[in-house]
Amino acid sequence: MTTTISPLIAGNWKMNGTRASLDELSSLATMLTTGAAPRAIVVICPPATMVAAAARQGATSGILVGGQDCHTEGSGAHTGDIAAGMLADAGAQYVIVGHSERRADHGETDDQVRRKAMAAIGAGLKPIICVGETEGQRDAGEAEAVVKEQLAGSVPDAAENHEVNIAYEPIWAIGTGRTPTSEEIAAMHAAIRNSLVERFGERGMDIRILYGGSLKPQNAREILSVENVNGGLVGGASLLANDFYTIISAV
Repeated sequence: MTTTISPLIAGNWKMNGTRASLDELSSLATMLTTGAAPRAIVVICPPATMVAAAARQGATSGILVGGQDCHTEGSGAHTGDIAAGMLADAGAQYVIVGHSERRADHGETDDQVRRKAMAAIGAGLKPIICVGETEGQRDAGEAEAVVKEQLAGSVPDAAENHEVNIAYEPIWAIGTGRTPTSEEIAAMHAAIRNSLVERFGERGMDIRILYGGSLKPQNAREILSVENVNGGLVGGASLLANDFYTIISAV
């Protein structure tokens, strides 16, 4: 883990959770406030229906809240969508954009992801911009080229002056139990770092790069110690307070 960057551990609850799930958040808050002080920024990204409640509950324990997606526009006739400003109004400070499931299920393009990141920045949110390759692309030796292209198209120029976070998620590892080797993770994160530095100069050294592919209590310490891994984007393990706390403690 690059030591000059404050690490961030973000939990993506995806389409899981109701108000009863706030009990897990309460348990996590207790662990964070009674145990050793966490060395990472802790963010929970629940469904939009729970953002306000999670923000209120997390306020006293230092747990920050993010959204899982936002629209490119600030308002308008977009039934079922949510604007970045609405998330901020509900208490969110972060928002995930361009998650592989959004790209696959909703056909989101790099340009849409970039515009969503811009909307987030405009609303005062800190975007977590996701990039990553499929199994076929990796097997074909195209992984780095694919990720670099996504970075070029998805990261706005505003990253030079505003906080953005990059989350590398090897799509073939999400929810499958498969995990890249530490060497594979190091190589991809180094490639991402180099791309950021090529584009943004010294500023590129300060942009946080999270790892987001089947990060679990069992492998968190090893993965979070890899060079240029500045935290994690956690899926299923973030739904359980004990598992998520173990990952946070691995920093």
